[in-house]
Amino acid sequence: MRTVTDRERRARLARRHGLAPEHRYADVGTATQAMTVWHATEAATVHLALHARVDGLRIDDVEHALYEDRSLVKHLAMRRTLFAFPRDLLPAAMGSASARVAAQEGKNLHKWLTAGGVVEEQDAWLRDAYAATLAALADGVPRTSTQLRDLVPALDLRFRMGSPGKKWGGEFPIGRWVIGTLAAQGHLMRANNLGHWRLNKPAWTVTESWLGDTPVPLTAAEGYAELVRRWLWTFGPGTETDLVWWLGSTKSAVRAALATIGAVQVGLEGGGTGWVLPDDPIATDPEPETEPWAALVPTLDPTVMGWKERGFYLDGEDVAYLFDSNGNAGNTAWWDGRIVGAWAQDQEGQVHPIVRHDIGEDGTRALKAEAERLTQWLDGVVIVNVYKSRQMKEAKLP
Repeated sequence: MRTVTDRERRARLARRHGLAPEHRYADVGTATQAMTVWHATEAATVHLALHARVDGLRIDDVEHALYEDRSLVKHLAMRRTLFAFPRDLLPAAMGSASARVAAQEGKNLHKWLTAGGVVEEQDAWLRDAYAATLAALADGVPRTSTQLRDLVPALDLRFRMGSPGKKWGGEFPIGRWVIGTLAAQGHLMRANNLGHWRLNKPAWTVTESWLGDTPVPLTAAEGYAELVRRWLWTFGPGTETDLVWWLGSTKSAVRAALATIGAVQVGLEGGGTGWVLPDDPIATDPEPETEPWAALVPTLDPTVMGWKERGFYLDGEDVAYLFDSNGNAGNTAWWDGRIVGAWAQDQEGQVHPIVRHDIGEDGTRALKAEAERLTQWLDGVVIVNVYKSRQMKEAKLP
């Protein structure tokens, strides 16, 4: 069994992830196929992650893919996270990771109903609420959650979450969870974004109206196998632990998927076993070297979030400064295949790298050039991050 070095794995980030300037992708479609999915919890991540990998990208290119030709589709899936999927991958996600999330959300709904005072006949209440919501959108006109609450009074049922005085607690309408569960089930889609591209302000519509038809979900086993196959092309070699975390699934599901696609084992420099596709050349031959490269990627970028075991590109001492306690990454700065810090914007929109390590003159110069490229592309737009790392919060910008 061949052992893959950490440097080889980092060289793959330059090529397969399109992060090195000479390996960037031609357009939204090819970059999306390369990266499997884009994190979309923060709306700006999709645009910024694509900009890092596609030369000449325009905001309109991303908006067109999301809202005009709909080759990119936002959908709740792995780890109850919102992703932008390539359309052809939806059946796999709907039958596996999304179905798992929908079942979990259904259980939560019973808890919120109890908190809202609906103790008996909860299944009947949910059936009626689901049916009324779908009926309200049957005309194909996208509507916001607020508009849906006006049309479906059940969605305005209020319940309290969290203890009094908690920052994240308060009273909420249950409609958000009813709509979210229908979306995870594949019945609803996030349609046009009604706010600025950097913000998530979706209108909702029925899936058939948005896509022209309703994707037929694969079986759970088939769906997980396809997700794992795509993941291994993008992120392999990776470990079973990485896959279980990324999918939000079980070891048994991951092991079955690896067996189905005929994945093969490789050794990893840090110890342990990694998995790659059966035809992956790295299983038998070294990954070619790459020239040093710089990149600035956004909060929850797929490269950062592709693995749980991140030691081959991340210094353990930096984790507390660049990730939150749940493992969510803020903006990160990369030099030669490793995270070396973060980046932030000043009030005028200028992008500044925040480097935690000595990367020499070449690295400093390359990151400054990437910062200027991103500043020009943003053209004064300042990104407001939900997942803001300690490094971003504490940065003292010029």
